[in-house]
Amino acid sequence: MPKHIFSAPGRVEIGGNHTDHQHGRVLAAAIDLETRCEARVNGTNIVRINDKRFGVLDVDLSELDVRDSEKGSSESLVRGVAAWFKNNGHAIGGFDAEASSNIPAGAGLSSSAAFEVLLGNVFKGLFGADVTPLDIALAGQFAENVYFGKPCGLMDQTSCSFGGLTMIDFYQPQNPVITPIQSDLSGFALCVVSTGGSHADLTSDYAAIPSDMKSIALHFGKEYLRDISPGDFYSAISELRYLGDRAILRAIHFFEENERVLKQVSAIESGNMKEFIYLIGESGKSSLAYLQNVYSPMNPQQQGLTLALALSERVLSGAGAWRVHGGGFAGTILAFVPYCLKEEYQCQMNKVFGEDCCHFLNIRKT
Repeated sequence: MPKHIFSAPGRVEIGGNHTDHQHGRVLAAAIDLETRCEARVNGTNIVRINDKRFGVLDVDLSELDVRDSEKGSSESLVRGVAAWFKNNGHAIGGFDAEASSNIPAGAGLSSSAAFEVLLGNVFKGLFGADVTPLDIALAGQFAENVYFGKPCGLMDQTSCSFGGLTMIDFYQPQNPVITPIQSDLSGFALCVVSTGGSHADLTSDYAAIPSDMKSIALHFGKEYLRDISPGDFYSAISELRYLGDRAILRAIHFFEENERVLKQVSAIESGNMKEFIYLIGESGKSSLAYLQNVYSPMNPQQQGLTLALALSERVLSGAGAWRVHGGGFAGTILAFVPYCLKEEYQCQMNKVFGEDCCHFLNIRKT
C-alpha cells in the first residue's frame, strides 16, 4: 500500500478570550508548527502509530466503546475520532503511521487539537470519507469531550482544521460561522511566551469563569450571555450585584470582547495595523482587569503571566501589544513584537523565564 503524508497545524487565539463558551466570537490563527505523519492502509482494524514524542500507539477499532482506562491518553483520541467517523456513516480502517510534531506540548498551541485534526485527515484521506473541515473539527471535539474526558469547546479544533486566520462565530456552536480573514501582519513577529506555570489544581479557577457568566445569563432567563443584549445587561447592573461583582466584571469582559473581535477584523481588513495593535492591547487589559484569568486567587504569590505582561509592556509599550493567551491562570502570553525589538524582547523574556521560552510563529495559510 502507498504511503500518504498528512499534517495539521497548531493554533493561537488572537481575539475573543473566553468568549466561545458563551457562544461568542473568536479570532484565531493556524500557525506554522504542525503535527504530521506518513500513513498507509494496513488491511486490518488496528491503528498503529509510531510517534516520536509519545512512543507507539496501538488501537483496535473493532471495539469503539469509551474506555475509562484510556481517559487522558492519545489512544482515547484515536478511538474517539474513529468512533465519530463510524457513528456518522463513514468508512474507517486500520493504518500504520510514523508521526512527529514540532508543536510544544503544554505551550497553549493546541497540540492535542492538531493531533485530533490529523487523525480526521488520515481517516478522510485513506478511506475516502466525504467530510468537511468542520466535520473533522467536530470529530476532534467529540473525541476530546467523550473519550479523552476534557470538556473543551470547538475553537481549537476549528482553527486547526480550517487553517489561516479565521473569525469563528459560535452563536450556533455546532454550526459555527467561519469567516476567513485576509491578514497582513508584516512588521510584527507573533510570539507566544511560556512562563513555566503549572495548570495543576486550576480546575476550579477555569470552571468559575463560565459559571460566573452563566449566573448573569440565568438572571435574564437565558443560558448564555450571547442571548442577552448588552443594553439590557448594563441597565441591570445594580440588580445583579447579588451575584457578586466578579460575575458582573466577567460579563462586562464578554460583551466588550465579543464586539472587539469585530473591530479587530475590521482593522486587519482595512490595513489599519495601529488600530489592530491597540485593540489587542485592550483585549489584554480586559482579561487582566475584568475577566481576571491572569493569576489564581488561590495562589497570589505565583503570577508568572502578570510578570510576563509587565515585562512585555516595558519593552513594547507604544510599539507592540501583549495579552494573556488562552485559558489563563498559568501558561502563556501572546505578544505582537515589532521586528526591530524582536532580539531585545526575546533576551528579556529568556532572562526571566528561561531559554527557549519564546515561540516565534507565522500564520499558516492552509
